[in-house]
Amino acid sequence: MDFSLPVRKIIHVDMDAFYASVEQHDNPELKGKAIAVGGGHRGVVSAASYEARKYGVRSAMPSKTAKEKCPHLIFVPPRFSRYKEISRKIREIFYEYTDLVEPLSLDEAYLDVTENKKGIESANQIAKEIRQKIFEATGLTASAGIAINKFLAKVASDINKPNGQKTIHPDKMEAFLEELPVEKFYGVGKVTANKMFTFGIFKGKDLKKRTLEDLTRLFGKSGGYYYNVVRGIHNSEVKPHRIQKSVAVERTFFEDLADEQQIDEKLNSLSEELHQRLQKNNVLGRSLTLKIKYKDFSLYTRSITKEEYFSSPAEFFQTSKKLWELRPFDKAVRLLGLSLSHLNTEEKKQVSVQLKIPFQEFE
Repeated sequence: MDFSLPVRKIIHVDMDAFYASVEQHDNPELKGKAIAVGGGHRGVVSAASYEARKYGVRSAMPSKTAKEKCPHLIFVPPRFSRYKEISRKIREIFYEYTDLVEPLSLDEAYLDVTENKKGIESANQIAKEIRQKIFEATGLTASAGIAINKFLAKVASDINKPNGQKTIHPDKMEAFLEELPVEKFYGVGKVTANKMFTFGIFKGKDLKKRTLEDLTRLFGKSGGYYYNVVRGIHNSEVKPHRIQKSVAVERTFFEDLADEQQIDEKLNSLSEELHQRLQKNNVLGRSLTLKIKYKDFSLYTRSITKEEYFSSPAEFFQTSKKLWELRPFDKAVRLLGLSLSHLNTEEKKQVSVQLKIPFQEFE
């Protein structure tokens, strides 16, 4: 191990089947049963209980496919206000130990406990205490990964799921990564893993044999990431104040839409909803993106960026209509979505960084 690199104590905490577990906890009749949060006639699965996962049901899976895999699957409507309420309780527990908390979503976060509020030397012990406190406060289980960087902690948290934890000691890191299947590397998706297989890259040790030039040629910019992480190099710090980069709303329809008036109504409704969400978060943005998923599941997006910020639902609607008219196909539509990016949250961050640059004094 290269001890010139930052040696931190990082914990990745990941709730176990969070949405589904909340529903099972709040409704004892669902305990032990295969359930899917979300879904319904035309939707997609937002989360699946472990009982459902045994049948191959996964998040982002179309409801129809999920039902085919698991005929006795029970669909439960999501209750995001409840999930947020519990997420807040969980984060309060994190902050008992450190202020360096980087939430990734409602159900997972990185914690840097190198220096912690309780003066506990063992990050493994801290992870145990946090998981126990989460269970006592919410009745839900969490898993954790403990390592010297975020990449390893993220990988480790998945190893002993559910309701377990895994520590990757610095002395064991190299051997662990060499034997790790490439599809288990965080950041390697199914498509990339299959591509790696075609080049004879099945485990970390196969990845490690490749030069930086070779990996960059095969995988572009990601090649440098793969070259580093297989060597345990990942210097990204835990960032307690993540900058929001986009706000999005979308709808999957009960029946495919082909009528222009229906499309207008849905775009108008999405524009109102997007505006409300922006107001709630006190956010403005300059780039609007229209997302269309067709009946055959093909996906199309088109964006427009303005010099000034969007300011009203009418502006969202009129712009989304222009983007709609640029669509390449006149096929029935399964899903519509609007998202806003180039937010003022990002630009405020850039300004604050600039102000921190010291001015040189001239004599």
